Amino acid sequence: MTELLKPSVDFVFKKIFGSEENKDEVLLNFVNEALRETEPKPFVSLTILNPQIDKNAMDDKQSILDVRAKTEDGKQVNLEIQVSNKYDMAKRSLYYSAKLYEEQLEEGKFYASLQKVISINILTFNCMMNERFHHIFHMKEIHTGELLIDDIEIHFMELSKLGVKSHQMDNRLVNWLMFINGTNQERWEELAMDTPGLKKAMTTLEFLSQDKEARMLYEMRKKALLDEQSALDYAASRGREEGREEGREEGKLEGKTERDKEIALNMLQKGMSISLIVEVTGLSEKEIEALGKLLH
Repeated sequence: MTELLKPSVDFVFKKIFGSEENKDEVLLNFVNEALRETEPKPFVSLTILNPQIDKNAMDDKQSILDVRAKTEDGKQVNLEIQVSNKYDMAKRSLYYSAKLYEEQLEEGKFYASLQKVISINILTFNCMMNERFHHIFHMKEIHTGELLIDDIEIHFMELSKLGVKSHQMDNRLVNWLMFINGTNQERWEELAMDTPGLKKAMTTLEFLSQDKEARMLYEMRKKALLDEQSALDYAASRGREEGREEGREEGKLEGKTERDKEIALNMLQKGMSISLIVEVTGLSEKEIEALGKLLH
């Protein structure tokens, strides 16, 4: 039996959710489930704005294989999966949302023509310090909670939290996310039973897993993502070590400064000149004068 590719690798994710043949069944159903709390009226159709995948981007660690779509009423949806924690998700998502918002305003158009941008970030790591797996952010007044404008909406869905209080979660959205997270194939029938579009996504994954070219590109992409994560882990470990070393040096400096102050106080008590104390201790004249005031 052919080993299934992982839907959480962005290349596979985009093949499943960002293809023209899957937009009306897979992408549309997932987006409607993800936005059920903020878009009470389900979308009827989606137009994929970036269906193509640049094969040259497979080994580029910085490339972004997101899915961009437009709804029938002009709203834009950006769907992205992230496997590497760069500790900048909030700024990153806000930047891309603002970029999609700004790009709408062509020359001669008015601000009133700008349409809502919705960013859905699916994360394989923890980002928020609580047990919720789905977070939704808007621009609101901090005291009253009044919404300033509904034009920027950002979602974070954390796959690592799917096992927390699962009985309180929305079943259909959880089913989608469990599939994306690579749940055992033995559970597929159960997950797809009451989740429109999920069966088609599963069939697409099975087909991709048997395709030689898709598997080759998958391995290329997985290696690039692994190299990126290794670089991030190395940078983080270096940062921690440098922080510890800096702390040790600061401790030494603080200890040296305290000893110098004790020496300076003794010299002041014996009536020695400030210039001599500066030369011996390395303290400044102002520091020594301040110590002199303490003596008096």
